[in-house]
Amino acid sequence: MDIELLRTFVAVAESGGFSAAAKSLNRTQSAVSLQIKRLEEQLNDSLLQRTSRSVALTPAGSTFLPYARRMLRLQEEAQLAVGQRNSSETIRFGITDEQAQAYLPDILAPFTESFPDVQIEITCDQSTELVAALQDGLLDMVLCIRHRATPTGIPVATQPLVWVASPDLHVNRLNPLPLALNPEGCVYRAQALSLLSKAGKRWRIAWTSQSPTGINLALTAGLAVSIKADRSIPEGCIALEDTAGLPPLKPAVIELHRSPAGTSLALDTLADMISDAVVQHHASFTAVPENMRAAGSME
Repeated sequence: MDIELLRTFVAVAESGGFSAAAKSLNRTQSAVSLQIKRLEEQLNDSLLQRTSRSVALTPAGSTFLPYARRMLRLQEEAQLAVGQRNSSETIRFGITDEQAQAYLPDILAPFTESFPDVQIEITCDQSTELVAALQDGLLDMVLCIRHRATPTGIPVATQPLVWVASPDLHVNRLNPLPLALNPEGCVYRAQALSLLSKAGKRWRIAWTSQSPTGINLALTAGLAVSIKADRSIPEGCIALEDTAGLPPLKPAVIELHRSPAGTSLALDTLADMISDAVVQHHASFTAVPENMRAAGSME
């Protein structure tokens, strides 16, 4: 069975469509459709149900998908077993700044020791920008905060969020409330403004920064209030109590995204290491059940 046909099928299944799969595989949509047709002819069964808006697995496709993934993995293991390691493999990994600071120090050294020939190119950006880059075929894997459901996003854990400020800032006396937030497109920003508005709290954007360092400067200087993961409260600042009168925050969902075209032993290992680091980093994290992780890939 042609391994490229399997790779194309997995890409379509995991991306949820021919257009997204074509982009990730750097092929035309018609070429992807033709390869799926060839695979279906070989199997003498329909694998995908096509509509004008979406693509879904048929019962045969659902049965075949784990076998296709296993055959792709077995091919690489076989190549490694006979010394055909791809010394030029590069993993393009996207991650937010705060997550990079929290998880990468514990991951990079062990991974490099296991895969000394694999290069990792790391891009730090906002979650929405990283997911868009992955969907455009510019990244192989992304760890980010969920903004909306996507075909590639697999929930890994939930992360508590808190209002943060300097203990010297008298929040109850501030009207409007000065905020230090990331630019438009950040889910923390969207949640802050939505909840404050619904609660009837007046607010103003006092400080905007793309980086956590910039936000932390505003917080430690006592200039504003912000939203942070509970593990990311800067030194000298505190999580505000309920007495501050601010609305309770919903936890963030941490997601791992994989390019539908990306499959390798190194990439799988890095994905496992990142997922484990997220869940284990803080006891306050709640791991997402396995059945939810599996369901997330076809949202």
